[in-house]
Amino acid sequence: MTVDPPASDAARRLSIRRLWPLAVLALGFGLFFALGLHRYVTLDTLRDNRQALADWVAANRLWALLVYMALYALMVAFSLPGALIATLTGGFLFGTILGGTATVIAATAGATVLFIAAKSALGDLLRAKAGSAVARMEEGFRANAFSYLLFLRLVPAFPFVLVNLAPAFLGVRLSTFIAATFIGIIPGTFVFASLGAGLGAVFDRGESPNLGLIFEPQVILPILALALLSLLPALYRRLRKN
Repeated sequence: MTVDPPASDAARRLSIRRLWPLAVLALGFGLFFALGLHRYVTLDTLRDNRQALADWVAANRLWALLVYMALYALMVAFSLPGALIATLTGGFLFGTILGGTATVIAATAGATVLFIAAKSALGDLLRAKAGSAVARMEEGFRANAFSYLLFLRLVPAFPFVLVNLAPAFLGVRLSTFIAATFIGIIPGTFVFASLGAGLGAVFDRGESPNLGLIFEPQVILPILALALLSLLPALYRRLRKN
């Protein structure tokens, strides 16, 4: 005759199963710095190894593209610093269109992994412990999740990792998260992929790229206009409800 384990033991095992994806991501984040890998995610590294990288890509273009996308997705999933440098590298190695497209796909995949891990591990727990004010905010956010997420993705002022985590705790659907992320990161990604495509000439002149390019009026104003347009459906629903 078998005896069922106490409810507390079952709950503990369930909690461990839910938390292990986040534990793996946290471990990867710690190892990244412990092994000193962050020292290599720099423009200097790209400058010093650009010819070797270019030769490798020329000889193994498809393989190189897949490796780049996998590394970029891992960087986003583990919330590692250096995504901007990686985006520039993609543009430098594969050009604006191919590099930008590969980056958008990889970044969306990595963000989705983090979203799923956070939602499965802590989403239900945090919502259960949240007060009524947070519950009302969650309800309002979910009702217009695509518009709000698209706005947050388009505006470059919001930290990418926080925009990955917050929807997980607010009950946003996976399909909504993926769609808003994919569409929302396209403008900024292609701006930096284009900048990366011209890095060779910048390096030859002994200069550094203008990483503040996205905040130039001719670049940021159209992006902000798109961000404001993304809020129109939410505004319309609110006005109609009132």
